[in-house]
Amino acid sequence: MIAVLAALAITAVLAPAIITALGRRGFYLLALAPLGGLVWVVLNWPDDEHGVRTESFSWVPALQMNIDFRFDTLAAVMSVLVLGVGALVLCYCAEYFSEVRRRVAGFAAEMVAFAGAMFGLVISDNMLVLYIFWELTTVLSFLLVGFYAVRATSRRAATQALLVTTAGGLAMLVGIVMLGEKAGSYLLSDIVADPPVGWTVTVAIVLILIGALSKSAIFPFHFWLPGAMAAPTPVSAYLHAAAMVKAGIFLVARLAPGFSDLVSWDVLVVGLGCATMVLGGFRSLREYDLKLVLAFGTVSQLGFLMVLVGIGDEDVAMAAMAMLVAHALFKASLFMVVGIIDHSTGTRDLRKLARLGHSTPVLAGIAALAAASMAGLPLTLGFVGKETAFAEIWDTGALNEWQGPVVVLVLVLGSTLTVAYSLRFLWGAFGRKRKAEPSPAVARMHRPSAAFQAPAAILAVAGVVSGPLAGLIGKRVEPYAETVPSYDEGIAHLSLWHGFNLALGFTAIAVVAGTALFLLVRELGRLGFVRPALGNADRIYDAVLRGADTISINLTRNTQRGSLPLTQGVIVITLVLLPTIVLFLGQRNRLEINGFESPVQFVIGGIMVAAAIAATVLRNRLAAVLVVGVTGYSCGVLFALHGAPDLALTQFLVETLTLVIFVLVLRKLPAEAENRHATGFKPLRALLGLAFGALLVVVGLFAAAARNTIPMSTEIPYAAYKYGNGSNAVNVLLVDIRAWDTLGEVSVLMVAATGVASMVFRHRRFGAAPRVADATRARTPRPETDGEQLFGERTTWLRGSDFRDPRHRSMVLEATTRLLFPTMIVLSLYFFYAGHNAPGGGFAGGLTMGLALVLRYLAGGRYELGEALPIDAGRILGVGLGLSAGTAAASILLGAPALSSATFEFTLPIFGDVKLVTALFFDLGVYLIVVGLVLDVLRSLGARLDEDNPRVRRDADQSEPEEVAAR
Repeated sequence: MIAVLAALAITAVLAPAIITALGRRGFYLLALAPLGGLVWVVLNWPDDEHGVRTESFSWVPALQMNIDFRFDTLAAVMSVLVLGVGALVLCYCAEYFSEVRRRVAGFAAEMVAFAGAMFGLVISDNMLVLYIFWELTTVLSFLLVGFYAVRATSRRAATQALLVTTAGGLAMLVGIVMLGEKAGSYLLSDIVADPPVGWTVTVAIVLILIGALSKSAIFPFHFWLPGAMAAPTPVSAYLHAAAMVKAGIFLVARLAPGFSDLVSWDVLVVGLGCATMVLGGFRSLREYDLKLVLAFGTVSQLGFLMVLVGIGDEDVAMAAMAMLVAHALFKASLFMVVGIIDHSTGTRDLRKLARLGHSTPVLAGIAALAAASMAGLPLTLGFVGKETAFAEIWDTGALNEWQGPVVVLVLVLGSTLTVAYSLRFLWGAFGRKRKAEPSPAVARMHRPSAAFQAPAAILAVAGVVSGPLAGLIGKRVEPYAETVPSYDEGIAHLSLWHGFNLALGFTAIAVVAGTALFLLVRELGRLGFVRPALGNADRIYDAVLRGADTISINLTRNTQRGSLPLTQGVIVITLVLLPTIVLFLGQRNRLEINGFESPVQFVIGGIMVAAAIAATVLRNRLAAVLVVGVTGYSCGVLFALHGAPDLALTQFLVETLTLVIFVLVLRKLPAEAENRHATGFKPLRALLGLAFGALLVVVGLFAAAARNTIPMSTEIPYAAYKYGNGSNAVNVLLVDIRAWDTLGEVSVLMVAATGVASMVFRHRRFGAAPRVADATRARTPRPETDGEQLFGERTTWLRGSDFRDPRHRSMVLEATTRLLFPTMIVLSLYFFYAGHNAPGGGFAGGLTMGLALVLRYLAGGRYELGEALPIDAGRILGVGLGLSAGTAAASILLGAPALSSATFEFTLPIFGDVKLVTALFFDLGVYLIVVGLVLDVLRSLGARLDEDNPRVRRDADQSEPEEVAAR
């Protein structure tokens, strides 16, 4: 299973390159990946010979997130649909796309990735891992539905599908956690085998069903599926017929053996399924777009499937498996037919199509076979599934004596609508419509190729051939049905003919009544209604979004009035009051306060207090920033005194870099705040600051006093050396023991860099800092007026200094920078390499490298920054994050927990014995992210703001000849 999943993942990664190199024919090559997976499924079908196959990999054992795969009969049936239909859809894409653009290459990768995500979903036994694949399908569906991003309809449809399915997925996640904690296991096989009980289980199942219903477009979440028809037809044929919308059906089928006896289950699954079948069938009779006719028909069929898998009866489960396969075959085929029609004629409007069947008889035959299975006509697999459903639901013990007949009558009504819209589809697409000549769209159409029609033909023929082979198919799916509760002796074997019985009568009623309804609709048009009789879910969706916007606007208006001091005051007051109240209401009443251990601490504390008071009374912005920096440096000294050199080093580096960033911003502001900009009451703000500081001290003291056993920190040095292979416990904590936290923190750094740059660069986000060559090509230096020496002719230690105003240059600083920069680079590399066993690490090394870049910028200006590191900061950030995240993936592939360290020892000719820890690569990612952050900030708040400075811009302007002569 993991091999199939890995093959699909690798193919998805290579897909853009394959499509770019081979063009649209590359889709045939991509189809080999799901086709190979299909062969594996067939060869390893879980029968008496192979049994249920399981695979397990350790991932996050503490959170019970081990990767557990289980390949049973239900997973095998779904895998056939996912992989088999997926391979045919990829072949269909080779003819569907007339030209290959960059977006098509990405589309190919997304389609293959979706096949992999769906395969992972259906074989996942761990519910948490299943949820990850579940959301992967949601994201990929969003990208595929929004293929035509320039169209507003596509963007709306993609967003709508994303919001609805993600909201359901979040509810489902809560239910998964509740159910897993109650059961003591997150494995579906364990939970279904021994289902827990209680009201919490009922709530959990309801939440999980909300996710399943939203994914499978069951009322009231049905409206996103017709909207998703804005996607290309291959997406509709795959995601919305055979794969994604089946995910909810699959999950309900997986849980039915253990929870189908719940009352809430019957209401949500059976009740809403019946309503969806009727509503979808009714709406399909009102559409003129062939794709929408099929879309609402899909909604109707999904409701039917939801009823069958949700009843929880062994015999009905056999009908469910038959209809599950039949629906994928006929609906994917019909969507492909619509795509061919649209591709050949340029329209899907059934009012603009007349006598198409005469022009494309083969295509009409394909559509007729698929529609016959959809309508449940004899000899098709759809007929087998419906007849079995009618017969077994009528007297099933899973429903009471009146529920069974009522459900059957509703399904007969839904089947009547299915026959009607099936005939309407065939008539609308291929009928003569009382016209002697083909319509203009048909007259100018181009003939579809045999390769274009082949995938649809294979699926349509399979839907008919499977009817006589129903008995063989039934034997393959019976192991799943046997897991569902049985209410009579024996199991209802699938068969094409069961004789003249009540079920056959229901089928005849549906066919006759459906044909009559079609003739009535054809004569009356769209049933004579101007607007939907049952309301419009799209309008309700829009109203909900407008309501959410209104609430958020009103909330923002009343809580954020545009005053920064007011907003900060509310936040700080909340932070002070809430913990204080909770602390007093809690049970902690023991507090131990230790005094100063040395006079040095008292002196440093006094300096920090004086600096903090000075920051509140100083009017000069730069002076206030400097005294705030004093508190930071003093804190670093305290770290050093208490034996924390790593913390002290990091504090000093961060404080220095922060001061530089403040100075870069303050140079664009007046030295002092004007009176008209003065806000708030300074004593009040000082009081809030004191209260917040006091709160932190008190909470820290209470937390320390709450310790009632030996602190874990005493074991960290030993654990760091034994498991992380490093003597520096702080660095090992960052890159191994709590590397997940570090990965999140460096991600926050990337977000911060992106946010700063996005606010400053309004037009173009990416790019390296300007270099001397860029300035030379753009402008020519001119003589300055503040000295006899010409601008650009002075001796310089840095190339970028030639383009600075001599009044702002310092030869001492330039010479010092020239000498210190290489030294700082070496020191940065030392911190990086030595950090695992000595003070330093990737963060400290990156900060040192960043300060070296700061020095080059301050001494030589924005052009010197480009000379120091002529690389786009965004690429450095991306490579760094890739290395950090890649370490997690590499650990999993090596069979170890994510982000854990592995050690390799080898001997080199010159260096001797070398011990390499894989955490080094994670630390390298941290190093690059910090360097990229500093470079991005300097480029944004430094180089970019320099471009907007008239004085700096004047230095590089070319002078007019007359002006030079006058000077």
